[in-house]
Amino acid sequence: MDTICGANDRSGVSAISADDTTAVAGALWRANARAGLSGRRTAVEESESMTASAIKLGMPINYAGDFRETIDNLVDFEAAGVARIAVPEAYSFDAVSQLGYIAARTEKMELQSGILPMYSRTPSNLAMTAAGLDFISGGRFVLGIGASGPQVIEGFHGVKYDYPVGRARENADICRLIWRREKTEYRGKHYTLPFTKEDGGTGLGKPLKIINHPVRERIPMLLAAIGPKNTELAAEMFEEFQPFLFHPEYVDVAFGEPLAAGKAKRDPSLPELGIVVQATARVTEDPEQIENASQMVRHQAALYIGGMGARGKNFYNQLTVRYGYADAAKEIQDLYLDGKKAEAAAAVPAELVAAMSLIGPRSLVAERAEAFRAAGVTCILAAPAAPTHKERVQEMGQLAEIFAG
Repeated sequence: MDTICGANDRSGVSAISADDTTAVAGALWRANARAGLSGRRTAVEESESMTASAIKLGMPINYAGDFRETIDNLVDFEAAGVARIAVPEAYSFDAVSQLGYIAARTEKMELQSGILPMYSRTPSNLAMTAAGLDFISGGRFVLGIGASGPQVIEGFHGVKYDYPVGRARENADICRLIWRREKTEYRGKHYTLPFTKEDGGTGLGKPLKIINHPVRERIPMLLAAIGPKNTELAAEMFEEFQPFLFHPEYVDVAFGEPLAAGKAKRDPSLPELGIVVQATARVTEDPEQIENASQMVRHQAALYIGGMGARGKNFYNQLTVRYGYADAAKEIQDLYLDGKKAEAAAAVPAELVAAMSLIGPRSLVAERAEAFRAAGVTCILAAPAAPTHKERVQEMGQLAEIFAG
């Protein structure tokens, strides 16, 4: 579930008008919230379920941009109130080397892998990597892992994509065992430590403890998930859960049952489940700027709903169906897979664009932030859509104030 922060090629897009965008960003959401549409929380329900806790402000790194330039600017974002930085990997440069560099250039912000695919590393390697990053950052690392998808895992890594839920469970078990400096003795369905002669090994393997002493024996783990079984596992075993293309008004419809089932089995030693989401942000009253930011959301949504997976194997498309946009999901996928990317972006419903983002005047952005908070979100990775660094820093500063309540 790696993410892109920024616009894709927008040439040839059938743009919605500035008036339409303003309407989407304002009156549409207020009207829908008060209408109590099926599957959504009303404004009263949202108000009653809110807590006084502030939402943590994070920011995703753009893996398509200039990493060195981005890092040079991180000190400004940290000063503006950005409390977490998330580094994606996908099939780009690896995230770990970048996280190590960021650790040396920052002082307070949390560093999250967003997301390391389980299939490209052994559980022990993930544990060693997390312990190392936590050490050099002074205890600021959050290990975000996920399954990615068969197109990347089998196409880029050449590894069979199977049993994502079982593998995630065993990864969590093994990582925590290693961080506690226990010997690597584990027999699971997917991973066995040590790998013995009976398992097909040489018979020379022996259980070992990690040499160094980790800063923390319980480094926070985040599971990227949108399917019901992975969502349930996140609620049961992980400190944090990161869905994607998150629609806060549909949290109960899309994730309610698996979250409840997982929390019923949750280890009492774990903290309350954190929910981390990503949202494009543009705090402005300018209709043209609202339109430009909305187009970024459309293109990103079309990429995932339409292009991240084959027909019948696109998890993001299935999530969009669960949100109630079955017809739109099919149209977006058909257009995207036919090479009509601009038309696919134009087919993303305006309401969905507004739901997943923080775009519009400050008062509306604050209203949307409350909707995310009411849905249980504890951290928003805000992708600033402003065109210049100075404006992006100012925008993140405004979001920090809004999120603090």
